[in-house]
Amino acid sequence: MRVKDTLHLGKTAFPMRGNLPKREPEWQHEWEENQVYQQRQKLNAGKPTFILHDGPPFANGSIHLGHALNKISKDIVVRYKSMHGFRAPYVPGWDTHGLPIEQQLTKQGIDRRKMPLVDYLELCRKFALDEIDKQRIGFKRLGVAGDWDHPYITLQPEFEAEEIRLFGEMAAKGYIYKGKKPVYWSPSSESTLAEAEIEYHDIKSPSIYVAFKVVDGQGVLDDDTSLVIWTTTPWTIPANEAICVNPRFDYSVVLADGHKYVFATERLAAVQEALGFEHVETLKTVKGADLEMITVQHPLYDRTSLVILGNHVTLDDGTGLVHTAPGHGADDFNAGSKYHLPVLSVVDAQGKMTADAPGFTGVFYDDANKMVTEALSAKGALLKLSFFTHSYPHDWRTKKPVIFRATTQWFASIDAFRDQILAAIDGVKFKPDWGQTRLYNMIRDRGDWVISRQRAWGLPLPIFYAEDGTAIITPETVNHVADLFEKHGSIIWFEKSAKELLPAGFTHPGSPNGTFTKEKDILDVWFDSGSSHRAVLTTRPELSFPADLIIEGSDQYRGWFNSSLITSMATTGQSPYRQILSQGFVLDDKGHKMSKSLGNVIDPNDIFKQMGAEIIRLWVASVDSSSDVAVSMDILRQMSEVYRKIRNTFRFMLANVADFDAATESLAPEALREVDRFMLARLHQVNAQAIQAYDELDFATVFKQINNFLVNDLSAFYLDFAKDVIYIKAADDASRRAMQTVIYQSLVTLTKLLTPILPHTSEEIWSYLAEPEDYVQLAEMPTATITAADQALLTKWTAIMDFRDGVHRALEVARNEKLIGKSLEAKVVLYPSATFRPVLLGLQADLAELLIVSQLEISPVAAADAPATATSFNDFAIEVRHADGAVCERCRKTLTSVGSDADLPTFCADCAAIVRQEFPEAVTSGFERPTK
Repeated sequence: MRVKDTLHLGKTAFPMRGNLPKREPEWQHEWEENQVYQQRQKLNAGKPTFILHDGPPFANGSIHLGHALNKISKDIVVRYKSMHGFRAPYVPGWDTHGLPIEQQLTKQGIDRRKMPLVDYLELCRKFALDEIDKQRIGFKRLGVAGDWDHPYITLQPEFEAEEIRLFGEMAAKGYIYKGKKPVYWSPSSESTLAEAEIEYHDIKSPSIYVAFKVVDGQGVLDDDTSLVIWTTTPWTIPANEAICVNPRFDYSVVLADGHKYVFATERLAAVQEALGFEHVETLKTVKGADLEMITVQHPLYDRTSLVILGNHVTLDDGTGLVHTAPGHGADDFNAGSKYHLPVLSVVDAQGKMTADAPGFTGVFYDDANKMVTEALSAKGALLKLSFFTHSYPHDWRTKKPVIFRATTQWFASIDAFRDQILAAIDGVKFKPDWGQTRLYNMIRDRGDWVISRQRAWGLPLPIFYAEDGTAIITPETVNHVADLFEKHGSIIWFEKSAKELLPAGFTHPGSPNGTFTKEKDILDVWFDSGSSHRAVLTTRPELSFPADLIIEGSDQYRGWFNSSLITSMATTGQSPYRQILSQGFVLDDKGHKMSKSLGNVIDPNDIFKQMGAEIIRLWVASVDSSSDVAVSMDILRQMSEVYRKIRNTFRFMLANVADFDAATESLAPEALREVDRFMLARLHQVNAQAIQAYDELDFATVFKQINNFLVNDLSAFYLDFAKDVIYIKAADDASRRAMQTVIYQSLVTLTKLLTPILPHTSEEIWSYLAEPEDYVQLAEMPTATITAADQALLTKWTAIMDFRDGVHRALEVARNEKLIGKSLEAKVVLYPSATFRPVLLGLQADLAELLIVSQLEISPVAAADAPATATSFNDFAIEVRHADGAVCERCRKTLTSVGSDADLPTFCADCAAIVRQEFPEAVTSGFERPTK
């Protein structure tokens, strides 16, 4: 027998390496085979409900790390709630209509104009379903648990039917109307866009100052005076109908280099510098209100423009007089409406100038900028042309500039219930808190919602037209269409005539001949996803309305958060969610947005193959996702190292309870030593802190608390000295069983707490524990109660751990001075203060063991009187000496009792007694010695 064989060295089959790329799919397959998600739902039947409603990702393209951040965050919440007393089903969803899918088909060479519409829509549907299958595989590979076989999809007939019914309810309340006003128009998409579909990029634009000569000055201005405007969109000059001034501003009539002009008085100096006037004389000053109803000559055409008033005019830039084209700007439209000005739009759907812009017909609007500028110069109306770079709205799909263009569209008005929406926002909980202000301001300031789109792939607007052009949107017609969609899908709208889609025998006074037509536009895709509270939460029996929580990117304040709130308030008078957790975007380590064109994208599939999904999950749990988060392969490799340390700590614990039967050998709290009770108090404290952080959706704090406990409390302290107890002591020694009791309880508690974050690893650990549940996912979260005694113990041991740190510093000094080598060569003499002495005396029996030194003495001498060779701290002084005696071959301590047993001369007295008790044959036969 070897000396090593007398030690109780921990052994476990739990592998050091996780081999996650291989093992994770095996775990996932086992969970699916054994229907672990379904088992969890059955266990939770009858419990309070917690519903996390999945904001649907768009079914286009492989999953990326932004998807991973979002889906894993949701999975952490759902797994935690499911293990913590709630019935928390997760129904994933997908958004499937819209332009991106049409664009993908175009890239494949499919031209929707050259094939039957029904065939084209079927191609769109098939593409969307194929993309869903790809993304579903990716989401499941992340370890996300849910009802993947029964997701909600916006193209499903049952979803489409409920969306139509919701639309009908809004129409019945008067919230849906048709009107002509300027909207965001994307020439590259040939469609209207909602505010949520706009993003801003820098472009270079022309900057022009244009003079409009007075025709009728209304006795305020002379006919030889010109009003000067500034604009960055020369192509809109042909659509000019007015010049807008602020009634409250002062305006100066000046003689500048021989010409009479009008500018806002406060802008005069800036305009003089911009236009390079050398001599400027103010002739008089008038109020903006006095300029109302003056007419000026259009600088290009034989018509006049009107001077009108508007409070939107500012003094931030320009001249204080605003070029007004009601067909190409929201403020222009609103101001012009008060004066009944024409709403002239001079571009078509493709962005080309129309016949309403003589001289520029057929020219793309951006190309018309130069032509208009040259025409203004030829007319003598152009005072200056320059160029500047500024932020400008772009189509978020095509990445090309958009314009404001007046078209006839269908709108959803929120004015009638805006105040109710704002009041409802006050009742929603937001994380981070600033989200409430952001959503409130967006709803407060937003205009009517343009809900019609001029595309093919989407849900048709369920509107019919009579022969006289009257729009027909009645509960009877809408609900009939909804029933048809529920049975056949919305494809029937494109397969059947208007007459076939209307209820049998339907008549209308506007159609004396019984002829009807149907609307060709489709609904905005934000109306699709914005209807999910109705189409999913109220129709799926396992779900309920409103949702307790939604988690999406911060861009959804203008998107899904916004649209779903509007539709829900319009139809139910209630917010569709109780809490919003918004997340930032995923950036590379240089702070740049990830983009394929930049080459800084990290494919989750690559991480699956190299490191495993657990590393992505650990990264998600470690970051503060309320703002933008950085990720790179180096960051993920760092997380892989963190994971390795976590895994090895669990492996060490598992090995050291391998011979421990928790059911029969666990010690009661009163049988534990103080250090063991302290560790259990710390475990309960971490448990409570983690549960609180989970409840607050603060995953980073969950990870931090658990990781700190593993690294600092366990690895660096408790498990460090545990080797000198669990390995060395007799198998059934009380101190050994006490530590195994603590270690086993730590294993069970920490494994449960980590399950929402690291489900694969937690499941693997669980398989080595003797717990009743087959899977840790079917267990309940551990409960923690911090008693007054626990709190007193934690406070006391804060001082003891500080003392331990002081001893370690003194030992390090002694090591550097070559007084000792390993800490077990040391004898520590302590000189405590009067207040600290009772604390040390109470632990004297265990102190040497806790400090991992061979000998310890508590001197009667006070800290203040300690010898000069001692190192002083606040409540104590420490003197490190080389321990007396010889090194025990078994426990490696330096002790004077080594050799006290003649048969075991290389062992200390304690080790000799243990060997005599547990390995008597070794006493008689001796030990093998390694040969040199």
